[in-house]
Amino acid sequence: MIPTGQFGAELHRLGFDFYTGVPCSYLKDLINYAINDCEYIGAANEGDAVAIAAGASLAGKKPVVLMQNSGLGNAVSPLTSLVHPFQFPLLGFVSLRGEPGIPDEPQHELMGQITTSMLDLMQIEWHYLSLDWGEAGRQLQHAVRVMDLNRPFFFVVRKGTFDRQELRKQDSIPLSNRTVRGKQRSDQLPSRYEALSLLHAQRNSSSIYLATTGKTGRELYDLTDHAGNFYMVGSMGCVGSIGLGLALSQLQKEIVVIDGDGALLMRMGALATIGRYGPSNLLHILLDNNAHDSTGGQKTVSNHLDFVQIASACGYARSLYIHDLNELEDAVREWRNAPSLTFIQLKITTGSKVPLGRPSIRPFEVKERLMLYIT
Repeated sequence: MIPTGQFGAELHRLGFDFYTGVPCSYLKDLINYAINDCEYIGAANEGDAVAIAAGASLAGKKPVVLMQNSGLGNAVSPLTSLVHPFQFPLLGFVSLRGEPGIPDEPQHELMGQITTSMLDLMQIEWHYLSLDWGEAGRQLQHAVRVMDLNRPFFFVVRKGTFDRQELRKQDSIPLSNRTVRGKQRSDQLPSRYEALSLLHAQRNSSSIYLATTGKTGRELYDLTDHAGNFYMVGSMGCVGSIGLGLALSQLQKEIVVIDGDGALLMRMGALATIGRYGPSNLLHILLDNNAHDSTGGQKTVSNHLDFVQIASACGYARSLYIHDLNELEDAVREWRNAPSLTFIQLKITTGSKVPLGRPSIRPFEVKERLMLYIT
């Protein structure tokens, strides 16, 4: 077995102090160490954990992602369409449940056979984490060298790798005082481009704008290409988690997440995670047109639920339904004057600017430029 505390201390010496993930019994002792002695963000699912780590990486952190291999499938989208094109370096630990020849539950059998093949297919370099402490230390050094090339590295962890690490008592965090304001009158239904134009006019030198994938990022780029913008590609539904990782790691910056209804519906569990950790410097704006606009306008189910109440129940300090651009301007100003984790829903019309191009700057260049802007 590897001495967990010693292994964690070596990770810390190498600069790894931001952890996120979803628990697994094979990794529980390393997770317990992270909760006890580091910053650990418990994600709703493994894909969100990868996105949270990407946000922390934007802030200059060296993030660690922990997951069971059953959740590797959940992480495929952000690993291939976020981490790969943006070249995010992160360190992953994935357990090997269902290892061939080792008795395990039937649901792990197939994943145990294909875990390493999946990593290979995603072009992620990996090693089985050695049980020998000296060799494990050398493996960590190699992982750092890979990450220095802006690539992820994963360790595949077998049963019984880490020695016992007791979890200290965790204090529950009560919900903060909440302001909830629902729909009160008819909607103005501005265009997305009009809403983005207003938001751009309100930005200041500390503002970072993260735009969800599809027409939102493309229109923000069309409006004006700014070094403080992050244009999502792929990894639909992950922009809120990226915002969480960034906001927790850059408390002096204003992090504005611009989301869409289709994307938010895809990974709604992120609302609970964001609400639990509650960064006051995060403003989460939902531009809701009840449609998948980028793929032809197919309806979403957003008109069947109350996002404002959901965000409030998840722990957002302020959760507001706004009806027009004037209210949007006022809400952003109020958040800036008295920061607290805030969710805003604005109904917009369908359709987009015509013609509408795509960013000519490559994703990894967007990332590198934003990291320089942050510093």
